[in-house]
Amino acid sequence: MDIQNLIERAEQRRFGPVTLLVGTERLFIDRAVAALRRASVGEGDPWNEESFQAKSASAAQIVDAARTLPMLGGMRFVLVRGLHELADKEHERLGEYFAAPVDSCCMVLTADKLDGRSKLMKLAKQRDYLCEVQPLKPGAMRSFAAREAQRRQMRIDDAAVAALVDSVGTDVATLDDALERLSLYVGPNQPITVAAVEACVSRVRVESIWSLVDAVSARDRRTALRAAASLLDDREPPLRILSLLSRQLRLLGRAKQALDAGASPDAAAAAAGAPPFKARELATAARRMNLQQLSRAFRVLCEADLVQKGGKCPPDVALEATVLALTGD
Repeated sequence: MDIQNLIERAEQRRFGPVTLLVGTERLFIDRAVAALRRASVGEGDPWNEESFQAKSASAAQIVDAARTLPMLGGMRFVLVRGLHELADKEHERLGEYFAAPVDSCCMVLTADKLDGRSKLMKLAKQRDYLCEVQPLKPGAMRSFAAREAQRRQMRIDDAAVAALVDSVGTDVATLDDALERLSLYVGPNQPITVAAVEACVSRVRVESIWSLVDAVSARDRRTALRAAASLLDDREPPLRILSLLSRQLRLLGRAKQALDAGASPDAAAAAAGAPPFKARELATAARRMNLQQLSRAFRVLCEADLVQKGGKCPPDVALEATVLALTGD
């Protein structure tokens, strides 16, 4: 079961007696829990709602709560958080309930991770109770950001979406928070632009990161040092610059793989998770570097990360040394 489909069904008041949410993407899990709560008991019904932390609860308590008749008719909502912390010996009793749930209760359970070979997980799969909540892949972040903006009735163009994703990476909770701040920053009915993203979400100038990547691929030491200095002038932490550079080089690597397989620049950009308007630039940079050079670049960045975190070298000096190494022979 897909998490977005689950949320949409719940918003239409369509849900099963048991839902098991497995994963660590808290934003999606919290939205699903909220949607199922509203669908079953409304915004708030303390008489018909119970919640448990699995590590301090027993299966008997959870099942008894689920089998309790609702007050004043309607439904009950039973939430169990952290199912992975429930003792293994309790799983059998819970499995018995999974096999014969009551129609008057919406039971929702969350877990960071569960053994897919366990009887409980197998039963959850068989009964279509299971929803595995996977983190979004980099290539899916832009469409997610655009949908989230639309859901908030915010206007945002492709360039601003790309800048936003470049700033926050694949953390959907951070993206959600960033969109909230952007809506307050630009004001009602105002479009979100790249300038707004740079001013409100991050000091990183997206073009400077792309300039740095392009210069590294071309072994253009002077331009690369100038791009790095520009980012430092914006008071961006050197460790974050390294992180963003690593991310962009991963995009470049994925684009190169697609290009080598015969993809067009546009298709390669899409496969890499890069914005469409960067397709030609990305293709040019990808063709400049062979796999050996890319591998060496990641080794340099890995070593630079250790140096930055070790604290034995001034961060700006360490960043300059990294740029020199990346653009050297």
